[in-house]
Amino acid sequence: MQAGSSGQRAEPPILPGLLLVDDDPLICKSLAWVLKEDFCVYQAASRREAMGLLEKPDPNPLLALVDLGLPPEPHTPDEGFALISELLAVSAQMKILVLSGQSDRANIHHALTLGAVDFIPKPCEPDLLRARLQHQLMMLDAEQQDVERAEPADRLMGESAAMAGLRAQILQYADTPFPVLIEGESGTGKELVAEELHRRSGRSSEPLITLNCAAFSPELLEAQIFGHARGAFTGATTARAGFFEDAGAGTLFLDEIGEFPIELQPKLLRVLENGEYYRLGETHPRTTKARVVAATNRELLEEIRAGNFRQDLYHRLGVLTLVVPSLREREHDALMLLAYFRQLYAEKVIPFRLDEAAEQRLESYTFPGNVRELRNIVIRLGAKYPGLEVGLTELEAELDLFADIQESVDDLTRQQMRAGCFRLDEVLGVWEQRYINAAMKMCSGNLSKAARLLGINRTTLYSRMQRLSNSVEN
Repeated sequence: MQAGSSGQRAEPPILPGLLLVDDDPLICKSLAWVLKEDFCVYQAASRREAMGLLEKPDPNPLLALVDLGLPPEPHTPDEGFALISELLAVSAQMKILVLSGQSDRANIHHALTLGAVDFIPKPCEPDLLRARLQHQLMMLDAEQQDVERAEPADRLMGESAAMAGLRAQILQYADTPFPVLIEGESGTGKELVAEELHRRSGRSSEPLITLNCAAFSPELLEAQIFGHARGAFTGATTARAGFFEDAGAGTLFLDEIGEFPIELQPKLLRVLENGEYYRLGETHPRTTKARVVAATNRELLEEIRAGNFRQDLYHRLGVLTLVVPSLREREHDALMLLAYFRQLYAEKVIPFRLDEAAEQRLESYTFPGNVRELRNIVIRLGAKYPGLEVGLTELEAELDLFADIQESVDDLTRQQMRAGCFRLDEVLGVWEQRYINAAMKMCSGNLSKAARLLGINRTTLYSRMQRLSNSVEN
């Protein structure tokens, strides 16, 4: 035996978790075999199966490799798009890469807007796939190092009036005992707002417990939030405290509160009214001193009208409300955040720079995916153009132009209607031209490909372009 050897086998290295979702068993098996040396691979054949895997205590994948065409409708990308949103609802830090044959430009942009960080068309060389996955692990490592280095105050950044107002409200509400409801679109940073509320409060030395309501079935959610007695259900071999007990006199943050099951809402209402709750399987009440902060990207009033959310619970949760502004409402913050994310990854990737036209376009972009989308744009540009100047063409290749146009349509319509100067024919003409321009840019001027994107034939597109050109001249 060699000197220094204990005679025991060395423990195998802990591999990072990878969730692989594809309904083709041959592809799943092949990819799992190719990637087994570098990742602990969890396989799922559908959106439901993938989300079921994440409800179990063991799998905690850092990465997900997702096909868009999943059952029950594998010939459309809808299930894959829905899965991207659901995975990020469970774990906002997860890096989602799409591996799909449904790789037309519109699908790529929509997947990236939803929060995917990369899109790899099928078929893909194993070495390239492994390299793209390793790159995302590197990005995760850089983000974690930044979080550990940064002061908490540095994380809620922005110089716009909208962000200054939000920070002032946080200070105003931080030390009150009442619940706070945080509203805002996906990707705006609602969890960071909850963390700042807790940090600024007198509860900052107590725990901050985060629970994503979309991550559990109703049965598991009840046991997680309230705790359970021994024998309360199959597999409950010991009693367990719930998140209300774990939070103590601190803060319990209920993310995605719009997903809170309707059958459990009376129990949550009871806690908010008098602090009392019951562990699952117990008959004596317990009391909590935790403050509840909840967040949603849904319109809860619409959920009330649909019968999915109790009105009395809504009013209890929304005693105080914070609205996190979308990125398009934050003036010049996009460029400031761009510089921050560029610096965040500087140790791993040589920072790129934007030329003047690209900077102006970035500021006019509506960011349907908000700050999360901007971060992913920076990651992709950094990977493609390290140390280089990025122009308008390169930038627009990373933007969701159709979603951008739709958001601008909504804003323009509201403004013109309020001003009493809305003219439908004029607006339709302007936006018809913009849709055509967007399609032509996405297809690099190829008329036939642009026509297919727009759902019309080549002759019709040419005729409309001629008509619009003549109307401008006249």
